[in-house]
Amino acid sequence: MRLALYLSLSLVALVIALVCSIAFGVTDIPLRVVWDSVIHGGTSNEQLIIRTTRVPRALIAGAVGASLAVAGALMQAITRNPIASPSTVGVNSGATFFIIVAGAWLGVSGLHAFTLVALIGAAISGTIVFVLGSIGRDGMTPVKVTLSGAAMAAFFASLTQGVMLTDGKMFDQILMWLVGSVAGRDMAQLAAVWPYMAVGMVIALCLPSHLNVLAMGDDIAAGLGQRTAHIKVFAAAAIILLAGGSVAAAGPIAFIGIIIPHLVRYMVGTDYRWILPYSAVYGAILLVAADLGSRYIAMPKEIPVGVMTAIIGVPFFVYIARKGRQRHG
Repeated sequence: MRLALYLSLSLVALVIALVCSIAFGVTDIPLRVVWDSVIHGGTSNEQLIIRTTRVPRALIAGAVGASLAVAGALMQAITRNPIASPSTVGVNSGATFFIIVAGAWLGVSGLHAFTLVALIGAAISGTIVFVLGSIGRDGMTPVKVTLSGAAMAAFFASLTQGVMLTDGKMFDQILMWLVGSVAGRDMAQLAAVWPYMAVGMVIALCLPSHLNVLAMGDDIAAGLGQRTAHIKVFAAAAIILLAGGSVAAAGPIAFIGIIIPHLVRYMVGTDYRWILPYSAVYGAILLVAADLGSRYIAMPKEIPVGVMTAIIGVPFFVYIARKGRQRHG
């Protein structure tokens, strides 16, 4: 009952964050105008800014934040690696590389096409990481997954930079997207990715009871009748849909998938029936708030939201890594 109440209050906080994201920025807009614009429409400059720029930006930030946080929680669950996330195991880097290649060399264009390319890239890079992390008699281990993920992330990042250097014009066009940004997005981009995110979220929210059993260890889970391979495949599919859709919409935003699952576990414990919905809500709140904060640091200019999440996430990442080392040292 207590956790349900807190989740409801968190949803209220998310709504407040979304409203603030729509109302505040380089041009502050009164809440009355925001309400009239969303409900009744209008053609004034402020109303057009709200409908064509602020609302899509806020909704995309919320969807991407929720997706990355849930993907991180799933990844940490199936790998038992506390620093696993779409950014640290190469899933985001793979999706980014495939988008760059498709745009620069294959002439691919269009939001739906880039979304499919991002999903393919995320699937290929994720599959490679999990295969490499499972080689050996001891199967998948946190250390092997971490090393494989770091190697693939560096590999795809290097290839991405190489491709961009062959096309200077393209480098200028995608630089803001490459560091992670929700600025300048419109409803068409959200429409292109939300079905994939929605399917990934539905799959994820069907897995909590299985993840709770899987957390006991593969041998115990198998002894209790759990089909561990099937559960990991479904979790991987959800991760690919969530992370791939997020990269297509906002670029490779890092650290959301690390920060939020740890924060949520500290709040609600280890039950994935609560971890996943809390992760979705708090991931959305964090990215919406980070995007709002990015408008004020260098006003009237903005910094990409990916820089804001890095500023928040790097110290947290170091803390988690040191804590894990002390635990096993």
